[in-house]
Amino acid sequence: MKSFHKIFLLSSLFIPVLSFASTNDMAKGSKEYKIKTMTVKYLSGSDTVSGYLAIPEAKGKLPALIVIHEWWGLTSWMKTNTENFAKRGYISLAIDLFRGQVTNDPNEAMNLVKTLPKERAITDLKSAYNYLSSLPEVNTKRIGSIGWCFGGGYSFQAALNLPELKTCVINYGSLSSDESVIKNIHCPVLCNYGDADKAIPPAEVKAFDAAAKKVGLNVKVNFFPGVGHAFMNPGNTMGYKKEIADEAWRDIYDFLGKTLMK
Repeated sequence: MKSFHKIFLLSSLFIPVLSFASTNDMAKGSKEYKIKTMTVKYLSGSDTVSGYLAIPEAKGKLPALIVIHEWWGLTSWMKTNTENFAKRGYISLAIDLFRGQVTNDPNEAMNLVKTLPKERAITDLKSAYNYLSSLPEVNTKRIGSIGWCFGGGYSFQAALNLPELKTCVINYGSLSSDESVIKNIHCPVLCNYGDADKAIPPAEVKAFDAAAKKVGLNVKVNFFPGVGHAFMNPGNTMGYKKEIADEAWRDIYDFLGKTLMK
């Protein structure tokens, strides 16, 4: 698999902002839950880490999501996405792989990615899963992951390293086409990419898709026409297209409804 710092060099060209309001509107006729949000702390290895937790005000055990940020860190946009998941009935934990560091400088973002120990990040994923599993409101058999860009690559890592993960969404994150690697995934996977992505070319995604299907993985790969990397982020002023992003969001919620909610 490509190293993260190579993957995101191109993406640094067009996302200079930290956050925008989400365009992730509620589907017509869908139930919207009231939510409560909080910053939480829990152990990851020997470290105390924090995350942004959003919980729907609903009865019974609920499905949960590990939400994984872009290389900018845990921004307001990522927190808004986390809240929107909760409004739809998912207990959502936005993890903070950069330990509180947030930037809008591509060079600093690159450095954050390059200096992040992969082993520590994977430990953080496992700890987030364990933390969600410890919450009395969570259905421990229905925990999934979702990430964008750098976080999309780590959503893939979550699927590789969390054998009980129920579902995985990867939005323009790095992948592998190694069948011996992909065999370690035991949950359905949704992948969203732009067909004009120069950071992660469609050929690489198609190679993953072919290898995944060869080993029997339940995978769905979407290529959205005319858009490149980070097309879902409204802060991507040179590449965001609302109608395409909205279509991706609809497919994400449909996929989660089928694989995580039911």
